[in-house]
Amino acid sequence: MKITLRQMEIFLNVVKSGHLTNVAKEMKLSQSAVSMSIKELENILGRPVFDRINKKLILNEVGRAFYKEIDPIYKKLSDIEYEFKNSLNKGMIRVGASTTIVDYLMPPIICSYMNNYSDVKISLKEGNSKEIVDLIKAGTIDIGFIEGIVSDHEIIEEKIGVDELVVVTADASMTDEYYIDSLARKKWVLREEGSGTREVFLDYIKEKTEPLNIFLELGHTESIKSILVNHSCLTCISKIAVQNEITKGTLHQVNIKNFECKRDFLMVYHKDKYHSGLFEKFIYFSKRMMTQMLAT
Repeated sequence: MKITLRQMEIFLNVVKSGHLTNVAKEMKLSQSAVSMSIKELENILGRPVFDRINKKLILNEVGRAFYKEIDPIYKKLSDIEYEFKNSLNKGMIRVGASTTIVDYLMPPIICSYMNNYSDVKISLKEGNSKEIVDLIKAGTIDIGFIEGIVSDHEIIEEKIGVDELVVVTADASMTDEYYIDSLARKKWVLREEGSGTREVFLDYIKEKTEPLNIFLELGHTESIKSILVNHSCLTCISKIAVQNEITKGTLHQVNIKNFECKRDFLMVYHKDKYHSGLFEKFIYFSKRMMTQMLAT
């Protein structure tokens, strides 16, 4: 094979940047070295892969086809190189999780795993479900735990549990039984767009009621709970996130007829992710612990 890994790396960086000067600076190479690498690659392929438009390199139809084939191969090779630099029980796992899972499920899982495997480090990033999927596709994290729905051919998903969504309020006078459409005009506070909680809830009720009166959108579950305590409003939220408040009586679950809104908790990773022993061990451990926690 004449194409080198270095040429692949330079090609992919040029695709991302579009400017040779930026790539040269980032890779600490001369601009002429970057330009020569692209020319050599095009000579090997026998045709140009970029159009030169307004001093910027833009993938042409050949380049787009080449990129589609090379990008997953390079990512897999990078994963293999990274993993083989670490022993089976030593290294770092990059994890992402949506807000509900970060707050209420991941802390005991990570602490327990690191107690068992002290040489393994775990980095944890938080985001809504869409953001976690985007981080996986960018190669920023290795594995994600999210709720809701994923529709992306690049992402492998595994169901690891079921979560129940409930409507809650701090208004103790709401003791009657309601239909969801009778609550549409009340003030609602929901998670931001891209949140799995919001997506599942609104999809579930879309044919049952007119659009809700959403007066506030927030990016974190704890912020929503604080708003509820100080305002007469409603939200739909994971039951595991408000179980303590319901038990204490600071929040109250609203009794809604014919309302059974559930969603899957998913473990997600890229279809081209290399499955090292370290990665497989973390998957097994996380799935087992999360299943146990959701069953209690």
